[in-house]
Amino acid sequence: MVRTPSTMLPLGTAAPNFSLPNVDGKTVSLADLRGKKALLVMFICNHCPFVKHVADELARLGRDYQAKGAAVVAISSNDIVNHPDDSPEKMKDEAKARGYAFPYLYDADQSVAKAYQAACTPDFFVFDADQKLVYRGQLDGSRPGNDVPVNGADLRAALDAVLAGNKPTTEQRASLGCNIKWKAGNEPDYFKS
Repeated sequence: MVRTPSTMLPLGTAAPNFSLPNVDGKTVSLADLRGKKALLVMFICNHCPFVKHVADELARLGRDYQAKGAAVVAISSNDIVNHPDDSPEKMKDEAKARGYAFPYLYDADQSVAKAYQAACTPDFFVFDADQKLVYRGQLDGSRPGNDVPVNGADLRAALDAVLAGNKPTTEQRASLGCNIKWKAGNEPDYFKS
């Protein structure tokens, strides 16, 4: 398993626009998520061991923060030709099995992942009421095999701060996960080393 860190998109970046199909067949766009005190955009997938490690917490966190008035959305951008476990059909099954109450969107051309400079799964971005980036980084310190409990501490603290009208700490640690599975020839410049 390749350990890829998030790119740490600059704080203050405006949320890049998107309009993508949800697992329920409806289209969800950034405009649909306006008017909330906080917006959480997560890049996840079905097959990544890092995502599987935290998936139950993602479901809990989604329910908790949607109930508090935050907008929450997950996006899968992986190449499904080489990674068929991440197909929209299997995303639908995953959302149901995990109890995801948030939209789980499919980014077929990977343009949304590129716009967010997403690099790994999971990768997390929190925006304030003006949809400006205030947090990007890890869910918490847990990783597969490190025996640190999965509790969402870092991401929950950031969301709590935004919902209270404050800014999260600027001391933010990069998320770590599997690299996004880019289509052949589609790997973004920011990801190439």
